[in-house]
Amino acid sequence: MENLIRLAIACSIFSIMVCWEIAKPRRIQPVNRKQRWPVNLGLALSNMVLMRLTIGGLAYVSAGMAMEHGYGVLNIVQLPNYVSIMATLVILDFAIYAQHILMHKWPLLWRLHKVHHTDLEFDATTAVRFHPIEIVISMLYKAMCIVLIGGNPDAIIAFEIILNGAATFNHSNVRIPGKIDKIVRWLIITPDMHRIHHSADPAETDSNYGFSVSCWDRLCKTYTAEPKQPQTTMVIGLNAYRKQDELDFIQCMLIPFKAPAKR
Repeated sequence: MENLIRLAIACSIFSIMVCWEIAKPRRIQPVNRKQRWPVNLGLALSNMVLMRLTIGGLAYVSAGMAMEHGYGVLNIVQLPNYVSIMATLVILDFAIYAQHILMHKWPLLWRLHKVHHTDLEFDATTAVRFHPIEIVISMLYKAMCIVLIGGNPDAIIAFEIILNGAATFNHSNVRIPGKIDKIVRWLIITPDMHRIHHSADPAETDSNYGFSVSCWDRLCKTYTAEPKQPQTTMVIGLNAYRKQDELDFIQCMLIPFKAPAKR
């Protein structure tokens, strides 16, 4: 039942953001959606089926196992339930931030993660553009973190909803007034902030790694406030992958197995 609830919430957020993109777009996108969306949504569907058939519920199962057997720091210290939930959310948030840095810095992981960055534009569908192997690795990493910290099972469901919702929001091509954006991004990651991470400039790609709250980038000195080029005209993607007709579904699936390209 929780999977259906999560799916319904994810689809609702996605639909809202797409409508917002159509009504108030941040950028005029030169690459036709008819070229990009089938690739992004095709990868999303493949990942959904893969998770459903394999380890899709591993995060929640890991939390339940850790609680049952007393594994993990939070289960050992036996905090009140509400404290355990908040601690789980905060620690997992930082863990995903750290994982994102590893995906960029470790060449083997970058082979997989660069599929996400080869999108030549930036919108809600970019949030689900991931290679299936990266999705599997991310789930295994998340499960390991949950067991180590003794993550609260209730918090895991909330975290998955936050993870999906935040990713859809901060990848969206929506226009938020500049003054509001500057205030909001002190707490959460806005599309303008995360779009910088998808810049074709390597220095900008290697910044703004957070997925929901901006504090980790600020504390760890990986925060970039503004891109070198204007948000409306900055180049999105990777310099080595500039042709949309070479970035179809099959090519994206094969990217990790080809010779690593410079960014």
